[in-house]
Amino acid sequence: MSEAEQSLIPVAVLTGFLGSGKTTLLSQLLKRPEMADTAVVINEFGEIGLDHQLVESSSDNMVVLNSGCLCCTVRGDLVQTLSDLFVRRAKGEVPTFKRVMVETTGLADPAPILHTLMTDPLMAARYRMDGVIVTVDAVNGSDTLDRQPESVKQAAVADRLVITKTDLADAATLAALEQRLRALNPAAPIYRCVDGAIDPDKLLEAGLFRPDSKIPDVKAWLHEEAYGKSHDHGHEHGHHHDHAAGAGQDPHDVNRHDARIHSFCLIFEEALPWQAVSGALDALVAYRGPDMLRMKAIVNVQGADKPVVLHGVQHVFHPPAMLAAWPDQDRRSRFVFIVRDIEEKTIRKLFDAFTEQAREEEDGWRQAADNARRP
Repeated sequence: MSEAEQSLIPVAVLTGFLGSGKTTLLSQLLKRPEMADTAVVINEFGEIGLDHQLVESSSDNMVVLNSGCLCCTVRGDLVQTLSDLFVRRAKGEVPTFKRVMVETTGLADPAPILHTLMTDPLMAARYRMDGVIVTVDAVNGSDTLDRQPESVKQAAVADRLVITKTDLADAATLAALEQRLRALNPAAPIYRCVDGAIDPDKLLEAGLFRPDSKIPDVKAWLHEEAYGKSHDHGHEHGHHHDHAAGAGQDPHDVNRHDARIHSFCLIFEEALPWQAVSGALDALVAYRGPDMLRMKAIVNVQGADKPVVLHGVQHVFHPPAMLAAWPDQDRRSRFVFIVRDIEEKTIRKLFDAFTEQAREEEDGWRQAADNARRP
C-alpha cells in the first residue's frame, strides 16, 4: 500500500433486510473494544437502542459510546455526513476514528452507497471502500429471498454474509439457506451468529487493501477458486454456478429471484490490451449495467510490468488501481463476475471481440510504421 492509500479511512457497509438482525449485530459490535476507533453512520439512533451505552452527546446527531465508538445519524446525504465527520476529526472535535461503518435501512439497495464511495472525488480523497456485510435471518431468510428481490441483490453483492438467529432454526433449514446463499455469492464467507455475537475481525478489512499487508491479498479478495472458471478460448474447468437451482433448488421454479443470478470467473492466459479490457467493460456497462451486480479483477495489461486491479458495482467502476507488484507468480488475468440474466459466453465473446480488434489495430499501426520507414 502507498502512504496515500494507508491514510485513507476504510468504510464498511452493513445492510440486510428488515428483521434480519443487523440492528442486534451492530449493537453487539459497538460493545467490543476492537471497535473503539470506529465511527458508525446510522439512520436513527432509536433503531439500534443505544441509549444505555451513551456517555456524552457531542451534538444533536452525534454520540460517543462507552466503548469509544462514535455514532452519528445521516444528515442530508451520505457525502455530506462523511465530509462533516472527516472535518470534525481533523479539527479534533470528535475522536480520531480509524474506520467507518455505514448502516443502511432494511429496504436499502447497497449499490448507491458503493457508487458514492467509489466515484465521489471528495470521498475518494479521504475514504476507501472496505466491504459489504449482509445479515440474513436464519428462520425467515429463504422466504425473504423468495419474496423480496432487493434481499437477493444484497446477498449477491456482499463481501461477508452473516446468518443471524441461528439458535432458532433447525439444521436442515440452516443448511438449505447456506447452500442457497453460496450459490448466489460463492466467494463471500458465511458466518453464523446468535444475538449478534461475532468477532469483528471476521467482518472488517474485506477490501483489497489491508493496513497490515504490504502486498494486497488478491487471492482472498477475488477468491476465484469459489467460482466456475473458464479460459478465454472457451476451455472450462472447475464448477460453474449457472443459477441458484444448481445448488439443490427446484430447477422448474422460474419465479425465484435468485434463479436469474449466477457467477463465474474468466481467466486469460495472455496479457490483454488495455483498450480491449476498457472497451469490453464499457460495452457491458452501456448495455447491461444494472445487471452486472459485482465485478472484481486483476489484469495483466499488455506492456505493463505491474497488475491493474478493477472493481465495479453495476454501471459504476472504481478508478483502476495499479498494484506495486504482482502478489505471486501467477500472471494470468482473472475476472470475477456476479450477474443477472447475462450468459458467461456473452461476456467471453465480448472480451474476445475487443481483444481481436485491438490486436488488428496494433498490427495495422505497426504495418503503417514499417511502410513509413521504407525509402
